[in-house]
Amino acid sequence: MNNTVTTLHPSVLAGLDRCGIEYRVFECDPDFADTAVFCEKYGYKTSQSANAIIAATKAEPVKFACCIVLATHKVDVNKKVSQLLGTKKVSFASGEQTVELTGMQIGGVTPFGLPNIPIFIDAAVFVNEEVVLGGGNRSTKVILNPRELEKLPGAQVIEALGILK
Repeated sequence: MNNTVTTLHPSVLAGLDRCGIEYRVFECDPDFADTAVFCEKYGYKTSQSANAIIAATKAEPVKFACCIVLATHKVDVNKKVSQLLGTKKVSFASGEQTVELTGMQIGGVTPFGLPNIPIFIDAAVFVNEEVVLGGGNRSTKVILNPRELEKLPGAQVIEALGILK
C-alpha cells in the first residue's frame, strides 16, 4: 500500500497503517528538519507544510490536543483551543511534555501514532492537494493529501484554528 521506510518513527508507521492512510515518505537531512529551512532546502512552499503542535491545558489534570496548522499560520491557542478543550487556560506543551506524550523528536512531531487525544485540523490545510508533515523524527517527512488526515481517530476539522502569521 505505501512505501514502508524503516526510518519513520515506529509509532508513526503503525499509526499510518492502522488508519489506512495513503502517504509517501520523504527522507531529509535532520539538520534541515525545521519547517522554514526544510521548505527552502527542498523546494516546498510554507503554505503546503503543516505543523503538528501539541497544546496543553494549564489546570490539572492536564489535557492535551494536537493542532495541525499550515506553517503560514499560528495556532489560536488562547481562544480557539481553549474553547475546544473547555478550559480557560491553554498553552503550547513544553518540549519535555511533547516528547513524553508522543515519544517523538521535536522537529518531527506528527499526528500519526499519537495516544488518544483530540486532533484539531485547521480548515485552511485542505486548500492544498498535498501537505508535508513530520515523520516522528528529524530525518523523515510524510507527504499526503490532507483529506487523509480525516481518517485519524479523534480528528476534527476546525475553522480558524490557525491565525495568519
